[in-house]
Amino acid sequence: MMEFKDPVVRVENAVEIARDLLVIPNQRVGLVPNIGVIGGTEAVLVVDTGLGVENAASVLLFAAEVARGRRIYLTTTHFHPEHAFGATVFAGEATYLVNRAQAADLDRKGAGYLEMFRGLDPVIARRLEGAQVPVPDAVHDSHDLDLGGRVVRLRATGRGHTLGDQVVEVPDAGVLFTGDLAETGQFAIFPWFPPHDTDVSGLGWISVLDGLLGTRPSVVVPGHGDVGGAEVLANVRSYLVELRDETWRRRGSELVAEEVRELMIARHPEWEGREWIEPGVACLCAEHPA
Repeated sequence: MMEFKDPVVRVENAVEIARDLLVIPNQRVGLVPNIGVIGGTEAVLVVDTGLGVENAASVLLFAAEVARGRRIYLTTTHFHPEHAFGATVFAGEATYLVNRAQAADLDRKGAGYLEMFRGLDPVIARRLEGAQVPVPDAVHDSHDLDLGGRVVRLRATGRGHTLGDQVVEVPDAGVLFTGDLAETGQFAIFPWFPPHDTDVSGLGWISVLDGLLGTRPSVVVPGHGDVGGAEVLANVRSYLVELRDETWRRRGSELVAEEVRELMIARHPEWEGREWIEPGVACLCAEHPA
């Protein structure tokens, strides 16, 4: 059984990676995302909330201190609880923007994910006390948000890690926030939970990463793990292609999941999140062309 550290967002560890652009790093703590605070002359955008009310309250307080009277916006990279299930704390203090597919994810699957996460571990259940499925203030397909002297692009990517994935581009700084489309130091997270949720697409995910690589970001802020350059995207894409090819090569074997898991661990022994290899294999088996 997995053991969970208390997923606390440590706002005191925020680092400025570009002018008026801070990242609150997850420091490799499970269920803690990398959180962004992006400023312009008139407004500040927060990217992701952390898990639950207490974490989100810390993030909101930190963002308000950074904003110093500027308007505050919130967006989330996808609907999963550690990224979005603190958004209700921002109600009345910030405008919450998400893409249309993510809003549908929250509406259709949010309650089920909240229940599932509460059952993971008592420490997670405690963090989710009082948490509710958030409702966005505004929904878009893709949106250019003018913060004053800085335009931030909120881009729905299409089906990958979820149906409602969104990246956040800061063009003047060359920075890209990916959510869980990219992570460092761990195997890609495949939320493949049949029959309840089979929206993740390994093939779609590879295609999304191809598009993101084409934007040539200078700095990539992954959903979890260390900030890096475009190699963050390239490394995740390489792993997904590797997982696809090795899975499809063994698709007829009754031991496909076990064989691929052992192979991936042998190739990436230092990575965390080994529990996500087999769901990835199952997803890619289902996507094999007939």
